[in-house]
Amino acid sequence: MRKLVNDPAAFVDQTLTGITLAHPDRLRRPDGEPGAIVRADTAFAGRVTAATGGGSGHLPLFLGYVGQGLADGCAVGQVFASPSTDQMLAVTRAIDGGRGVLYLYGNYSGDRMNFELAADLARAEGIEVESAVAADDVASAPPERAESRRGIAGIHFAYRVAGAAAATGADLATVAATTRRAIARTRSMGVALAPCVLPAVGHANFEIPDGQIEVGMGIHGEPGVGREPLRTADAVVDDLVDRLLADRPPSDTDRVAVLVNGLGATCLEELYIVYRRVHERLTAAGLTIAHRSVGEYATSLEMAGASVSLLYLDDELERLIGAPASSPLVLVP
Repeated sequence: MRKLVNDPAAFVDQTLTGITLAHPDRLRRPDGEPGAIVRADTAFAGRVTAATGGGSGHLPLFLGYVGQGLADGCAVGQVFASPSTDQMLAVTRAIDGGRGVLYLYGNYSGDRMNFELAADLARAEGIEVESAVAADDVASAPPERAESRRGIAGIHFAYRVAGAAAATGADLATVAATTRRAIARTRSMGVALAPCVLPAVGHANFEIPDGQIEVGMGIHGEPGVGREPLRTADAVVDDLVDRLLADRPPSDTDRVAVLVNGLGATCLEELYIVYRRVHERLTAAGLTIAHRSVGEYATSLEMAGASVSLLYLDDELERLIGAPASSPLVLVP
């Protein structure tokens, strides 16, 4: 294992310590809960706030989306493990501004169980909670079972929409419904070229033979739709785009937001080569790219590969996606 770590058991705590020491004006740990961060400006009163969370190992996902116009707080578990109910409840209490809290997280069983229990406990304390669950990975289930799909990098769009909707002063029901609409109109799929190494394990958590790629692999190493020979970038992108377009949601728009996401060990040059082909293919399909993001937004430690996400916009979603947002850990165009 070649990693700049100390004790693997301290990996998450030392990550959070480093983040808050590096950005003390933007982020802080809530009192009594070391496994979480919230916005340092405490600008929560009088508006809907958003809480998120998930396993560590995906930066900038989860922790990186705490910021202006995004989420207000985040709890993280150990690497690839859900945060606890107590962690989420602590974040909820810390960011409650009196108008309710939106929970926004990926569609994984541990996260669903712990977030749902935290929501019940928060409601018992008089805090109104609604949830929006990202399920954008088209490789993980067919359209007729879309509700069971995994949440991957497309949650980026949901953060943008949720934060912008909350900033308008909308009530919790409206913010939740708008965020869910964005999720329902998002499709993602990725490809892995090389595995990641969990610090506490010290070796790769799966294997991809030389000259092969895993099409549709999840961000924890979940199997995709199959192994294929490594081909040119354009050929790989064509396969992803074909699958995404075949799964296009019912929509009256030809305007999309595009995300090309690196999984942790793919250089930015390669991501722009991918974006180039995505742009060509979508334009040829008659779609207009109204918003674009290229970079690392949801990683899996040092996994090599990339994913492509599409959000089919309506007028409101396009306006919200373009609203100001900022975080010290993620590039928000």
